[in-house]
This record gives sequence, structure tokens and C-alpha cells, in this order.
Amino acid sequence: MDRTLDLPHGADRARALPLLIVAAGVIALGTALASQYWGGLRPCVLCIYQRWPYGIAIALGLAALALRGPARGWLVAAAGLVFLAGGGIALFHVGVEQGWWQGTTQCGALARADSIEALRAQIMAAPLVRCTDVAWSFAGISMAGFNVIASAILAVVTLTGARRLVRGA
Repeated sequence: MDRTLDLPHGADRARALPLLIVAAGVIALGTALASQYWGGLRPCVLCIYQRWPYGIAIALGLAALALRGPARGWLVAAAGLVFLAGGGIALFHVGVEQGWWQGTTQCGALARADSIEALRAQIMAAPLVRCTDVAWSFAGISMAGFNVIASAILAVVTLTGARRLVRGA
């Protein structure tokens, strides 16, 4: 009995990449939400921004499953670009965590206030979680750092696969 791993062929292979996109998005969002609601890790605004590309990728992956031919490939390519953009957001967050540059105004930095009342309003409106705070890390890599790695891998895989789908290989 031959126990070799059979790779998907034809239509199954064309569906594999959109399924990977959907699965990756669901796993990433599920992990983020589980760490927030069950793990007690409160996200900063940049953490929230990093979730959006995964939601968009899920929608693109589902749409790609519904289509065939080059249209499917173009949607997979769009998902690859979304993963690339998500990696950029994550890389920006890593830079904020490491102090390489400042975060957005929503990251907890206070602008110059003209009065005590204005300063108090800024403090009360400031996020409770600063973007510079690393909520969790493993081997010196923060969640944002892991997102950079995952997003880069997903972008390469999806863009490479999209090229094949568009060409009809």
C-alpha cells in the first residue's frame, strides 16, 4: 500500500489557496480574540489595526472560492497584497514597541494642551493600553513581531500561488 502524500490536483489545487487564506485569517483573528477575551491581553489601537487585514483577506478568500479561472487568481493576489499591508502595519507596531519611531496619536501620546481642562480631557480620552507596551512575547518576539513573520509568509505564498492561478498553471 502506497502511503505517499497526494497533493491536490486541478480544481482541488485551485481551491486550496483560497481555503488557506480563509483558514489563516480565521486562525489569526481567533488567536487575537482569544488572547484578548480569555487571555486578558488588552489590545492597543495598533493591535486592532492589525486585525483588519485578516478580516479583509477572509472576505477575499471566500470570494475567490466562489469564482473560477483568472478571477480567482486576481482575488488571491489581492489577498496577498492585503497580507503584505498587514505585515507593514505589524512592522510599524514593532518599531513603536522598540522605540524606533513614535506611534500614531491614538497610541497614547498626549498633544500639547492649552489649559488644565484640555489636558484632563486628553488624559481621559487616551487609550488605556499604550502601543509601546509589549503585552506578550516569546523568545523576545512580540505578538506584532510574530504577525510580521506570519504576514510575510502568507504574502509570499499567496502572491506566488496567485501568479500560477492567473496563468492557469
